[in-house]
Amino acid sequence: MDTIITIGRQFGSGGKEIGQKVAEYFDIKCYDKELLSRAAKDSGYCQEILESHDERPTTSFLYNLVLDTYSFGYNSSSFIDMPISHKVFLAQFESIKKLAEESPCVIVGRCADYALSDMKQCINLFIYGDEESKVKRIMEKYQLSEQKALDMIIKKDKQRQSYYNYYSSKKWGRADTYDLCINSSKFGIEGSVEMIIQAVKNFEAGR
Repeated sequence: MDTIITIGRQFGSGGKEIGQKVAEYFDIKCYDKELLSRAAKDSGYCQEILESHDERPTTSFLYNLVLDTYSFGYNSSSFIDMPISHKVFLAQFESIKKLAEESPCVIVGRCADYALSDMKQCINLFIYGDEESKVKRIMEKYQLSEQKALDMIIKKDKQRQSYYNYYSSKKWGRADTYDLCINSSKFGIEGSVEMIIQAVKNFEAGR
């Protein structure tokens, strides 16, 4: 097994749990918040800075500047003048590529599919769900009222969508952005895991 699995997810869809279970099945690592520790180690930034900018959009992003900086390396003068939020994105981007080169793994969120767009052994998934089941999950997980859970879902998904659409050339949550989209509300956590496992097996068999 040498496949890299990336998972985009709506808040409350169980995407992280699904990713962890898929990783357990294939006996590979799953990176979600763990990616921040790696990015901190690789970049030299403290983890608190990375956490404060994690999957959060920025309003003053110069897309070509960041791409040019990434192409020419961190020593360019443009990188020195770049806002910290952009540097955090580049640090995560670099760590995602390193992790994928080291060994097969599951990476949750953080534009991983975009960072690994050149890797042929990568399969990109998106987990979504209906509002009722997502609200119920968030209410139980964070002990929130129905309205507060819904507000949290809307806020988190808006952040993730803005972040993804800002930094990548694709659209968050749109079917043609991914290889497979799964409704975890309809198939459940275990059912979604089984579908992904089979999809990975089919993907590897067809390569």
